[in-house]
Amino acid sequence: MVDLSHRDEAPSRVEPRPVQLRSLTGLRFVAAFMVFAFHSTYLGMYPPGVQRVMEAILWQGGWSGVSFFFVLSGFVLTWSARPTDTPRAFWRRRFFKLYPNHVITFIAAAILLATVARVAFNGRDAFLNLLLIQSWFPQLDTRGSFNSVSWSLSCEALFYLSFPFLLRWIDRIRPERLWTWLGGMVAAIAVVPLLSSALPQNPLFPFARVTELEFWIIYQFPPTRMLDFVVGILLARIVLTGRKLPVSRGAAATLVVAAYAVSPLLPPAFSLVAVMVLPLGLLIAAAAKADAEARPSWMSSRIMVWLGDVSFAFYMWHALILFYVHPWLFGPASNAATALAEIALLFEVILVVSWLQFSRIERPMMRRFAVSRRDRPQVPAVAAVTPVHPDDRADAREG
Repeated sequence: MVDLSHRDEAPSRVEPRPVQLRSLTGLRFVAAFMVFAFHSTYLGMYPPGVQRVMEAILWQGGWSGVSFFFVLSGFVLTWSARPTDTPRAFWRRRFFKLYPNHVITFIAAAILLATVARVAFNGRDAFLNLLLIQSWFPQLDTRGSFNSVSWSLSCEALFYLSFPFLLRWIDRIRPERLWTWLGGMVAAIAVVPLLSSALPQNPLFPFARVTELEFWIIYQFPPTRMLDFVVGILLARIVLTGRKLPVSRGAAATLVVAAYAVSPLLPPAFSLVAVMVLPLGLLIAAAAKADAEARPSWMSSRIMVWLGDVSFAFYMWHALILFYVHPWLFGPASNAATALAEIALLFEVILVVSWLQFSRIERPMMRRFAVSRRDRPQVPAVAAVTPVHPDDRADAREG
C-alpha cells in the first residue's frame, strides 16, 4: 500500500482490493439472529423464570445487532465504492435493494393489523412509514408502526442519501489522521447519552430501561445513528489506506464478547449504543482485513454466506412472524424446552420466507433494476449478464 500522506491533500481514495467480504456476509446473519433472539424475549415467549434469565442474556443482543448493521453499512459501502460511480447510480442501487423489501413487509403488516389485531388503519403513520421518515418523529407508536423493525430503514435512508457526500469529505482526511477522527466519532457517540439525560425523564420505556425520549435520541434518531455509519466509513478508510489495526480478528471478537458481558453493569443509556460500537467496528475491520488476506474462517463458509445473503429479508420478516404467528400456533410455554422448540420452529419458518423473498424478489429486482439500461456494459447477447455492483454482493443488512 503506497503511503501518500506526505501530500498536502490525501488521495481521493485508495482502490479497494478485488475481494468479496465473505466473513462479513456471514456475520450479518449472526447480527440478525441476535435481533431475532432479543425479540423473542421482548415478546415474552418463555416461562416466567426462564424469561428473566433469557432477558439477562439477550437484552444487549438486540441493540448490538442493529449497531453492527449500521457500522457495517458504512464500512462495506466505502470498501466497494468506485471513483467512477455517481450519486444517482448509487441511490438507484440502494433504492432497489431496500425499498421492495420494505413495501412487501409493510403490506403484510397492514393486512395483519387489520385482520388479526383489528387495529384501525392510521393514514398518517402509513404515509410516514412508506416514505421511511418515521424515525424522525418522537412518538414511539409512530416509529414502531406497521412492521416495527422498519424504523432502522428510516435511518438507513438518511445514510444512503448522505453517503456520496460523506465519502467525498472523508476521502480528503489524511490517512495518518483517520484514527483521530475515529476517536472523535466514538467520543461523540458516548456524549449522546450524557446530553439525553437533560431531557424530560418520563415516561419510562421499561424494556430499554430509559425514558422514551432518551430511547429515541440515543437509539432511533437518524442523525444520531449516522455517527455509527461514519464510524464504519472511517474504519474502511483505515483498512484501505494500510493503517495498522490494534487487534487481530480473534482479539476483536474477544473484545466484543467482553463488552457484551460488561454492558449490563453500565448505565442503560450507554449500553444501547456507546459500549459496543467500537468493539463491533474493530471486529468488522479485522474480519475484512482477514478476508483481503485470504485467511478463511467459519464465518466465510458457504452456509454462513448463504445465511448472510438472506439476512435482510430475515430481519424484515422476523418480528411480524414472531408477533402474529406465535400466539396463533402456541399458547404460553410451560417449560424452557417447549419454548425453545417453538422458537426454533418459528426460526425455520422465517428462514424459508426469507429465502423465498430473497430468491424470488430481492435478487431479481436487483438484477433487473439496480443498474439502468444505459449504464449497462454492451456485451454480446450470448454472454449477456446483468451486472450486480460489488456493494450488493458484500453489502450490510440494511436495517
